[in-house]
Amino acid sequence: MSDSDQAGETGKLTVYYDGACPSCVRDRDLYEKLAGQGGESVCWLDITGREQALEQEGIDPHKALHELHVRDEQGRLKSELDAYILLLGRVALLKPLAWLIGLPVIRPWLSGVYQRMVERRLSRSGRG
Repeated sequence: MSDSDQAGETGKLTVYYDGACPSCVRDRDLYEKLAGQGGESVCWLDITGREQALEQEGIDPHKALHELHVRDEQGRLKSELDAYILLLGRVALLKPLAWLIGLPVIRPWLSGVYQRMVERRLSRSGRG
């Protein structure tokens, strides 16, 4: 993936997102707006049509459509809610949300809701 070189920069996160999903693109735009200059520490990579490149990065393309994936500064890959917690924790305004998502009482419930939303989104777009 051509943009992945940026992931190695100090403090950079690489977010693998579904650019064919209008709501995913809106979420990215909102994040960048809320993050302000802090958003510059995030490299966004559209996974659409990049199955082979994802596999080379150690990411299952099917899982990439069903779960957000974020590679941290040390090259560790986080997915689903762990990815959201890492990403949201970078923005002062969103840190409380990251904390809330991580609560043991909230996390399992939210994971189920998230998976159902993703399945519906993919089904509606004919990709599920």
